[in-house]
Amino acid sequence: MEASDRSPVRPTSGRRPAEAQHRCTVREKPLIAIVDDDAAVLRSLARLLRVHHLEALGYSSPELLLTEIETMAPDCVIADLAMPGLNGLDLQSMLADCEPRCPIVFLTGVGNVRSSVRAMRAGAVDFLAKPVEEHELLEAIDRALALGRATRELSEALTLFRSRLASLTPRERDVFELVVAGQLNKQIAANLGIAEKTVKVHRARVMRKMAVRSVAGLARIAERIGVSPPLR
Repeated sequence: MEASDRSPVRPTSGRRPAEAQHRCTVREKPLIAIVDDDAAVLRSLARLLRVHHLEALGYSSPELLLTEIETMAPDCVIADLAMPGLNGLDLQSMLADCEPRCPIVFLTGVGNVRSSVRAMRAGAVDFLAKPVEEHELLEAIDRALALGRATRELSEALTLFRSRLASLTPRERDVFELVVAGQLNKQIAANLGIAEKTVKVHRARVMRKMAVRSVAGLARIAERIGVSPPLR
């Protein structure tokens, strides 16, 4: 990059690691939001990311990003730590309220140990000092994107499980909770005051609606969506 851009990235000789290159080629240009009050830094980072087949949008303040975060839904955020108004840690705190959570990588020239510890404890993917080696930044972005994919997949799975749970009738929900509590059909029938044959019918419907084939699978879903067995 040109020196006039006051580049925060130190170019790395050679190409990206082979693994990182492979992951990038199978993506459909993930969107990276860059937040820095230095316009030259925004241009420099955006150019670097586009060279590596990543889309980049630059924001001169956290406030500007937050006005668009819901509509543009970035796959990753790269943020400076020290900025006028809201700083990088303030932005991280606000992004924590987004669902699914957006991974963040800090890139700063004024960081300290205390800030880096706070950022990492709050879930930052990395905390890099300017000027950062190009390969270090790209590897951090790859980790952030992998984390983001896993987070979205988990969020989508939980949404699907909750939707299936909501499709159960009140009686099927009762049976569901007692099945995951480990009760046998005879015990469930006694607890609910219904025939064992009726329990079997409800149980089969529960398994079908929840799209599982075993009690173990049903129990795993219950644990993931926070359904606690009733105390009976």
